[in-house]
Amino acid sequence: MSQNLLHRILDYENRADPYPLYELLRPTPVHQEADGPYVISAFRDIQDLLHDPRVSSEARNLATTAGDPLSEAEAATGSADAGENPAGAGSGQLPPSFLRLDPPEHDRLRRATMRQFGPPHTPHRVNDMRPELEAAVDDLIDRIGARGDPGHIDVVSQFAYPFPVTVICRLLGVPREDEARFHTWADAIAASLDPDPDEPDPARRQHASRDARLALGGYLAELIEERRRRPGDDMLSQLASATGPDGPLSTIELLTTAALLLIAGHETTVNLIANGTLTLLRHPEALDRLRKNPGYAAPLVEELLRYEPPVQLLPQRTPLTDIEVRGTTIPRGASIWLVLAAGNRDPERFARPERFDPDRKDLCHLGLGSGIHSCFGAPLARLEAQIALTRLATRLERPRLLADPPPYRHNAVLRGPRRLDIACDGVCP
Repeated sequence: MSQNLLHRILDYENRADPYPLYELLRPTPVHQEADGPYVISAFRDIQDLLHDPRVSSEARNLATTAGDPLSEAEAATGSADAGENPAGAGSGQLPPSFLRLDPPEHDRLRRATMRQFGPPHTPHRVNDMRPELEAAVDDLIDRIGARGDPGHIDVVSQFAYPFPVTVICRLLGVPREDEARFHTWADAIAASLDPDPDEPDPARRQHASRDARLALGGYLAELIEERRRRPGDDMLSQLASATGPDGPLSTIELLTTAALLLIAGHETTVNLIANGTLTLLRHPEALDRLRKNPGYAAPLVEELLRYEPPVQLLPQRTPLTDIEVRGTTIPRGASIWLVLAAGNRDPERFARPERFDPDRKDLCHLGLGSGIHSCFGAPLARLEAQIALTRLATRLERPRLLADPPPYRHNAVLRGPRRLDIACDGVCP
């Protein structure tokens, strides 16, 4: 096996189809090259480690990353201090979100957030957003149709990218008149998560991202104080005035949680919708079935999360003590890399794993993580993808790809098309 396998997985030249490289990991489910990280690729092992309390998500527990070929990937995973730190990125003003914490602090913050996001305390929040989500999707498709020339549509920039930001604005209670500003800040921050190495002026992008984080942080801080004075029925109001056993979140904690919703919720959903559209256009029988039966959307999205997950890798994990995986001892403080996308196509777990099959009887996945750090926005992400893909299938007339494979984002962790150019014969009203 090549001693440069990890570098090949990170290499942008392989972004369009990394799956043959993941297959090269199969003979050694616990794979390590030189002094690099321990790479785990089997479904069962990944799931076990995601549930193992001896495995930490806090970067401070990592012994060293010197010489680690995954340093860029680890930085991109959640942009731990950048994407989640809009008011003080790079200045140390804000702590990491609970995504980067271990129990018990993780449990307190996640528990307080989940009380306002889903069952059992607010069981209808996500489903009650369905009419707004459908209206937002239809508005974006109407704008595509209003152009009068559906011969060239970029699904990412015209649809998959703006939709999740609108949803997060509605979830947090951002006033409609401020949504345009929110979109602008989100655009600048997202650009910093996927830098183009060929960009002529990277310093300008970095400055724009820093300015956007500062502006967004200041805006959110003011909005939090306004919601404390005059709470509404939005999630930010409920978080700011919570009276549960963990009490209300502090302003600092609210800022990091709101930023986590924006960055993690946006980036993964963009990839899920774009990857889903690409997969449907590559499988016209599935597209036609979804067009005729919107109820097909639920199993289809679950299979998409297995087949083309929006998050490919979880590189920032480390054991708090020596642990053994398949006879290999991984020492305390070592870097562990969990390849979710490889686990999702593990032939030990799935029959014909390379096949896209929403009817499979063994339908499950690691696409939204597992264990205490599983995606707490999963119900919303699922609903967004189901509505978005169903509406595209029913409203675009004879859609077809203009480029396959499309150009991909440079980010190896958050994998999805940078552009997805398609054509269609028209847009149904």
